[in-house]
Amino acid sequence: MPVIRASAPGRCGIIGNPTDGYGGTVLSCTLAERTYAEIHPHDHLHLVMGDQEDVPGSSDDFQPKGDYFDIPKLVLKHLGMTAEKLEIRCWSDIPLASGLGGSTAAIAVLFGALACYKGEMYHPYLLAEKLHEIEQTLLNIRCGFQDHYMMVFGGLNYMDFRKKEDCNFIDRGVYATIESLTSYVTELPFVLAHTGMKHHSGDVHKPIRERWLNGDWEVIDGYERISQYARLGKKSLLDKDWDELGRLMNLNHEIQRDLGGSGEFNDRLIKAALDAGAEGAKLAGAGKGGTIIALATDPAPVISALKKAGAARIIYPKPSPGLCVESGNKENR
Repeated sequence: MPVIRASAPGRCGIIGNPTDGYGGTVLSCTLAERTYAEIHPHDHLHLVMGDQEDVPGSSDDFQPKGDYFDIPKLVLKHLGMTAEKLEIRCWSDIPLASGLGGSTAAIAVLFGALACYKGEMYHPYLLAEKLHEIEQTLLNIRCGFQDHYMMVFGGLNYMDFRKKEDCNFIDRGVYATIESLTSYVTELPFVLAHTGMKHHSGDVHKPIRERWLNGDWEVIDGYERISQYARLGKKSLLDKDWDELGRLMNLNHEIQRDLGGSGEFNDRLIKAALDAGAEGAKLAGAGKGGTIIALATDPAPVISALKKAGAARIIYPKPSPGLCVESGNKENR
């Protein structure tokens, strides 16, 4: 069997997040940073996640333990491959727990590589839904659909998740509408600032989700408005109306902040970016740490201000391919 390799990108929400879990609309772009996986035959099952190793044996070893190995173990279990003799390696350029889709990228590359090993193929919409199912039902992470569709499709996308607000399983829902804007947008004046704080996106989303499910009008109305900002933001992005897009991004963030979905460090970085001349700034994913995104047509003073405010890393959006799986001389996407 040839070595099977897979990679998938990180992503950042430009505007509209987190309404991808509420039947909303999101503009999102990938990053140059990617997560990678490699599998090949071995004399036993050997897992390597970054610089950590594990050799699962009994069925108890495949139960979630809250560590780095939950993802490969649950993907193996989902595919019925716990008895395979393989070495599985996974590593990433995406900052850990940064709100940039790193966990989903790991699910994507492992599922993609192992499905290729089994000879299974999926069209991209079904593949995105399967990744969502693994993350939400097996890893028990409350999440929307943005990450899973972005990992598969890649690039810069306008994504409509209407009629998916309460669809947790593939057979109960509809597929999202994905429109690539990559070929129409030649300028992306955005800067990402990673706080350096790890977070669990499910912990951020859960209390707000509960309020939404209980009919809290502040959440329902707020997320309807954020979805509208994303639909307007598509026009602003295509027309290069940066002042308007920045205004919409700021409105997006104000709602999520007021709902309790941001965080002190996030808000500090956002204020620093705006004070330094950024047209807009908001969360790039979930808050309470993670990463913020700023629209900065004059990026130098904004980057300087973000670093002074404590940003651990500066990252840039870049339309890049979605999930790529290569076996021998053949590549599947």
